[in-house]
Amino acid sequence: MKTISVIGSTGSIGVQTLEVCRKHNIKITALSANRNVRLLAEQAKEFSVKYACICDGGHYNELRDMLSGTGIKVLCGEEGLCEIASLDGVDLLVNALVGIAGLLPTLKAIEKGTDIALANKETLVAGGELVMESARKKGIVIFPVDSEHSAVFQCLQGNDRKQLSRIILTASGGPFFGMKKDGLKNITVSQALSHPNWSMGSKITIDSATLMNKGLEFIEAVRLFGVKPGDIEIVINRESVLHSAVEFSDYSVIGQLGTPDMKIPIQYALLYPERVSCDVKRLSLTDYGTLTFFKPDYETFDCLSACIEAVKLGGAYPCIVNGVNEEAVKLFLEGKIPFLKIGEFVKDSLGYFNPMPFSRYEDIINADKAAREYARHRTV
Repeated sequence: MKTISVIGSTGSIGVQTLEVCRKHNIKITALSANRNVRLLAEQAKEFSVKYACICDGGHYNELRDMLSGTGIKVLCGEEGLCEIASLDGVDLLVNALVGIAGLLPTLKAIEKGTDIALANKETLVAGGELVMESARKKGIVIFPVDSEHSAVFQCLQGNDRKQLSRIILTASGGPFFGMKKDGLKNITVSQALSHPNWSMGSKITIDSATLMNKGLEFIEAVRLFGVKPGDIEIVINRESVLHSAVEFSDYSVIGQLGTPDMKIPIQYALLYPERVSCDVKRLSLTDYGTLTFFKPDYETFDCLSACIEAVKLGGAYPCIVNGVNEEAVKLFLEGKIPFLKIGEFVKDSLGYFNPMPFSRYEDIINADKAAREYARHRTV
């Protein structure tokens, strides 16, 4: 049985990861949260972890007091995250953080020689070339936790990667499928947070509404599976039953299907290569009756087309669109910009920035900082 650490344990993916751990008695050494002190303390006590990290240092004393007398070492901030990512005796780091904050812990885990279950897509979007090259050199396995990338990973098992012809990356289409820009001008935060199929955190739910999430996953798929952008087709599956598929050189297509429940890809990453019973509803194709498939609307959803263009341009551009989007989503949630401005900011950033150095961690951070400043400046 693997021993794991979970960073981002109080978010949607983190909570579901602990559900899987609870069912299968998986040992957890360390947990982290951004600022949800109470839930983190409850989780740390339940799983008798050795380390608990609160990323927001302003809550450090509160967490320390809650865990007083338990013997659990309390950490905080980026330094604490990196310590968790570098612990001895950990077989797998589950990275369920949101945003570029997940990049440095990922690099630290790779440096330590720890395999990674990755739900933090921004890590591969912003620093994918550096991450994948570092993992290759250290012989580290990165298990994708996103349902789409997990599906591709599963479809490739037992097959020759050289025979992979195409990845069919599916998307739900989000809550605004079929709408045009005129109908999206006055979208409210509550409307954008209402996803038809998945229950997720606010940032990723907004990303799904703008289709930025699929754009990020497109970039992530290029990095994870070593394919060219032209080898990926995005297909809208409104029911979120086909999680993705792969086409081989003989044009045979193998897909992975299941009910839309994140515990399936989480459990697969944690228990790989074992497959055991999972606490999800079993898929009944006859209950669905029909599965529908559509092409994405690249003209309406600027974020999606911008991400595809960014990975074609390469260098810092994927990092830039990611950073601009993170900041723009924050501004939208705060009521400072309308919904359509998110895509406008992301798309326009490709023409604003010139190519810049991009081979070191410091380059990634500098590009991300510049991207965020650009987004904030656009609101002035």
